[in-house]
Amino acid sequence: MSLVKSISGIRGTIGGRVGEGLNPVDIVRFTAAYATQRRAALPGNNTIVVGRDARLSGEMVEHIVCGTLMGMGYHVVNIGLATTPTTELAVTGEHAAGGIILTASHNPKQWNALKLLNEHGEFLNDAEGKGVLAIAEKEDFSFAEVDELGQMIRKDYLPYHVEQVLKLKLVDKAAIEKAGFTVAIDCVNSVGGLAIPAMLRALGVKNIIELNCTPDGRFPHNPEPLPQHLTEISNLLKQGKADVGFVVDPDVDRLALVCENGEMFGEEYTLVSVADYVLSHTPGNTVSNMSSSRALSDVTRAHGGSYSASAVGEVNVVAEMKATHAVIGGEGNGGVIYPECHYGRDALVGVALFLSHLAHSGQRVSEIRKALPEYCISKNRIDLTPQMNVDNILEAVKEQYRNERVSDRDGVKIDFADGWVHLRKSNTEPIIRVYSEAATMNEANALAQKVIDVVHATINH
Repeated sequence: MSLVKSISGIRGTIGGRVGEGLNPVDIVRFTAAYATQRRAALPGNNTIVVGRDARLSGEMVEHIVCGTLMGMGYHVVNIGLATTPTTELAVTGEHAAGGIILTASHNPKQWNALKLLNEHGEFLNDAEGKGVLAIAEKEDFSFAEVDELGQMIRKDYLPYHVEQVLKLKLVDKAAIEKAGFTVAIDCVNSVGGLAIPAMLRALGVKNIIELNCTPDGRFPHNPEPLPQHLTEISNLLKQGKADVGFVVDPDVDRLALVCENGEMFGEEYTLVSVADYVLSHTPGNTVSNMSSSRALSDVTRAHGGSYSASAVGEVNVVAEMKATHAVIGGEGNGGVIYPECHYGRDALVGVALFLSHLAHSGQRVSEIRKALPEYCISKNRIDLTPQMNVDNILEAVKEQYRNERVSDRDGVKIDFADGWVHLRKSNTEPIIRVYSEAATMNEANALAQKVIDVVHATINH
């Protein structure tokens, strides 16, 4: 059993003893702590939005979260099966004090999580998140008396979300409709199976090939949209049956693209290609996190803008985007953040902007990919045991590479002339993520392996 408490939310495996997994007692504790924090932040606002992905534990967690919020005196707008970006938009749509998204994102079926939003539909910042954890630790909350209990209403916010995307100036429904694309989608049997077809139909796409679009939470493959998990849709496109493939994770904030020939576009390049389209119409600045491709920086400079890197985590990307007035940003895991819609990773926005780009370009998807700066990212991990001291490990890596350009703003990133390696402890799993980038995959893997060898030498010392 695992329970991971971080500023970005509470994530754990379902079941187990109190404090060891995500079980009803811990769900109540953290929900009540969040409600207490929200009341202190916005004492006059007693509405909170709740939405969830389709995973098997979702209904159970939803009942407990909604009941706890009502028990804390909050009125709940329960939007049911909904994507993460839909829930974010619902918070501002309802002028709510915040929102809770019940999703463990790309984690396997035994996981679920409470992702916590502020009144802007954005993830809590560091201070707010730590406040929730401190309240939960002390169980410093008080439930409402009978006359002050909250109530719950149910709403469907997907039509509102689709409408907001269609309003975006750079989303060209007429061009998409005229192009007559055939689009294949894999929605991993979660809420994308509701949202992505609805978005495509609203954009005028008439030919949709739906794979794994039944929102029952029975993931047909590993739910993280990585190439090794996407053989079904890749094989479909290899047969020449569609112009493009879209793949989303269970909560639909990440978007992976598949070329018309079945080759992976590369999740790092979702943001790069969409940014290239946006910047060609609205030049400006961009942001991605330190573990994302250099390609975004290259594309931004080519359009006369300035690129900035943030620490990993959506809340950090958003803060840097606001500070630099970025016109687009996101993360290299397929997360597109387009402030004209909202400050959150949104696969529906990504689909609409990419199809507009595709329709205007007159090119195949593979040709769009080939025109972008070419880098290869290798994504590796080191599994942690309780005995390992992550700070000591990262310090040893810093010392080993002290003659290179090293940043310790978020883990340790080493910038070499011909590539980079970034090590950081995951907020969601007991691992150190090791990302590396170079001109070829062999070079990227070799860079990563050199640093992983240093880590293993430190552990075994």
